[in-house]
Amino acid sequence: MGKYLAIFNGAANDEQKQAISPEQQQAFMAAWGEWVQSHASALIDPGAPLFRKRVVTSDGDTEFTDPKTGYTIVEADSHDAAISMFAEHPHLSLTAGNSIEVIECPALPA
Repeated sequence: MGKYLAIFNGAANDEQKQAISPEQQQAFMAAWGEWVQSHASALIDPGAPLFRKRVVTSDGDTEFTDPKTGYTIVEADSHDAAISMFAEHPHLSLTAGNSIEVIECPALPA
């Protein structure tokens, strides 16, 4: 089994985010809950939203913005198996252009 990090990218601008109705938000959360339940055995970390972003360099740190909105960590037999878990994730249909990066996280060498 391998470990995979899924990074959720949001494509909505501020106006599009404001246009999401409470009913749409509830439907999304219900669909997300169903997705979590159907993949519960693979979830290492169900994830969380990503806020307050700062980048740290040898010169200090600074705030930044990007489209990354959340993450999840799963365990799967292969990268393809991990990708298939996210193919029907409700994030992809919430806003046109949303995407999910699925990144393999290999174990560190001994």
